[in-house]
Amino acid sequence: QVQVVESGGGLVQAGGSLRLSCTASGRSFGRHAMCWFRQAPGKEREFVEGISASGGVTYSAEFAKGRFKISRDNAKNTVYLQMNSLKPEDKAVYYCAAETRGAARYSEYADRRSYDYWGQGTQVTVAS
Repeated sequence: QVQVVESGGGLVQAGGSLRLSCTASGRSFGRHAMCWFRQAPGKEREFVEGISASGGVTYSAEFAKGRFKISRDNAKNTVYLQMNSLKPEDKAVYYCAAETRGAARYSEYADRRSYDYWGQGTQVTVAS
């Protein structure tokens, strides 16, 4: 079982920044596409950012373009989500996930069913 652990969430004022980190166990990290999803109370879990196993391809949800950026360091088994210009509507639990199904296009990256391993999430709160 791959263990996925998110960190870096917290409270930030509108317009501020946070960098989330996600670390996965094992030595196969570099063979997994990774993603960030988020879920606010009463709302569906939604795709935020995805990155291919090598880091060569990334995908962004429309709301994240220009503000959020995913990256990874396979030597550290870690993926990051840099979030800038945060808005109150960005408040959510942010989840990191790893896939084993070979996601290859946006629709697959954005589908939560593509991912086999999920972290417990990290809370991001943006004050007005």
